[in-house]
Amino acid sequence: MSCPPESETSFQVLLRARAGDREALERLCAIYLPRLHRWARGRLPPGARGALDTGDVVQEVLIKALARLSLFEPRAEWSFQKYLRNALKHRLIDLARHARRHPAPDVLDSASVADERSPLEMLIGAEGIERYEAALQRLKVSDQRAVVARCEWDMSYTEITELLGKPNVNATRVAIHRALVRLAQEMADDRRAHHSR
Repeated sequence: MSCPPESETSFQVLLRARAGDREALERLCAIYLPRLHRWARGRLPPGARGALDTGDVVQEVLIKALARLSLFEPRAEWSFQKYLRNALKHRLIDLARHARRHPAPDVLDSASVADERSPLEMLIGAEGIERYEAALQRLKVSDQRAVVARCEWDMSYTEITELLGKPNVNATRVAIHRALVRLAQEMADDRRAHHSR
């Protein structure tokens, strides 16, 4: 007996998609496309922003990942999200390298360039994003998952409860709060270390 679509976890949808279910494949796109776009916003290298749109890059990465879905071996709920985030991060790194080697011509009308910064980047700036990424890598894996799921993927507490294997939503809220406190401490330590040099 299969789960009704609304109660199905993204991991269950992934397994159905790997088995060739087209409806599940469409659901995967609906689940992950907005999450990837939200994470990538503002991270497209400035030199590549004139020729590319963040949405195009996100779609490219997701389409390639879905094309290779039969080769992907999911081990847990978090596996596919982590895979997609890393694939998108590496694609953005490639675009940044290409933009440095082949800079775009100067834009004559700077007013026509859209502000593609993410809400996180607008809040803490590009340097803050670098500190955030570095601090995130120093957290325990469970804390990384909690922060990324809530702050980058904008997942609901119910989804995160399933993702983290917590007993209830309140335990999830506590775990996210503690992870964010640890992240803030790591970023503050980074800032102090940077200023003491």
